[in-house]
Amino acid sequence: MTVSVFEPASLAGMTLKNRIIRSATHEGMADEKGFPTEKLKKLYVNLARGEAGAIITGYTGIQPDGKTCLHNMTMMDSDDKIPAFMEITAAVHAFETPIIMQVAHCGRQTRSKITGLPTVAPSAIRDGFYSEDKPKALTEEAIEEIIENFVAAIVRAKKAGFDGVQIHLAHGYLLAQFLSSHTNRRKDRWGGSTENKYRIVGEIFKRAKAKVGDYPLLVKLNAHDGRRNGMRIEEAVEIARMLEQSGCAAIEVSCGCVEDGLYMMRGPELPAEAVMEYNFKYKKLPRFAKQIAIPFAKAFMPQPKPLLKYNLDAAMRIKKAVRIPVIVVGGIHKLDDINDIIENGKADFVSMSRPFIIEPDIVSKFKKGIQSQSKCILCNYCSIIAEEKPLKCYRGKLPKGSAQEKGE
Repeated sequence: MTVSVFEPASLAGMTLKNRIIRSATHEGMADEKGFPTEKLKKLYVNLARGEAGAIITGYTGIQPDGKTCLHNMTMMDSDDKIPAFMEITAAVHAFETPIIMQVAHCGRQTRSKITGLPTVAPSAIRDGFYSEDKPKALTEEAIEEIIENFVAAIVRAKKAGFDGVQIHLAHGYLLAQFLSSHTNRRKDRWGGSTENKYRIVGEIFKRAKAKVGDYPLLVKLNAHDGRRNGMRIEEAVEIARMLEQSGCAAIEVSCGCVEDGLYMMRGPELPAEAVMEYNFKYKKLPRFAKQIAIPFAKAFMPQPKPLLKYNLDAAMRIKKAVRIPVIVVGGIHKLDDINDIIENGKADFVSMSRPFIIEPDIVSKFKKGIQSQSKCILCNYCSIIAEEKPLKCYRGKLPKGSAQEKGE
């Protein structure tokens, strides 16, 4: 029997109106302490009103040293944040839309100048993008604390009314750092074999399940990246099987890390103007240096290919290896592609990020036949400017009032 994109579907006990999910996207709409703002609630309401099958929140921090260096990350590191998140889940549930909180620790992919704390990682290996001093290799005690803080955040999410939690195992953040031999060089029980590298994830599942029972715990998993000795599909399949045994409710398949550049959010060319204007490494360069660097960067820094459906093959391999639902994300912007994926059983659900930024109601438009593909041009300005500003589509143009527009 053919499965339809726009028929109701069950995901880990949640009822979705369709099989198109808003993938976790950093919104930058928290206050300085990580409390969600009214602006964030409005964004989620617009997504629910626009008929997203489910909403996965932007990554939410579990402890202060794991905060992102992007603009205003939400946090779930204390009980006093529960009431503010309850307002959000209630507003979204008014549209009968499930909402899932993504929880994360950024590990070495952040800046101590922003967090005020040393960066940490499984092993003391400098990040090639952030280029700070080597992160501190985590001690046994620090690993235990991180496990407990992931569990505490999951418990808080359940109390706040979220329909489930997605644990971030992708994009080079801390748990992905444990899973990858590129970043995990440990010789103890937390490194070496795939089983040892997975141990921290397994402990989070075991301890969380002991407290929240059959509450849905999903993951976002890297299937591949561009790092030497990094994640490859063969090991990702093995990890997917371990996740299923741990009680994982569903796996969203993604790829890449920050060191890879825009490997995980691909576009036809490097968004060099935005990089020079907003990235901490380049924004203080003299204007003449930026003008020289922009065409050079575009010409000599080719972007990863393919641009579309770049995680689909990996998702299909993982789906063959497990019985739990598989969600695929990454360059899926056309309704024909979504129909093909779902109707032919290549994945159980499709998730999108950038299309929902420019059109929160894109699912409604697909369903009504108003349009058959996203208006997103894959410029990736949204991801670069997120370092300093809340989430927004810029359509390849710098916002008014930027230093470059002022001629600085």
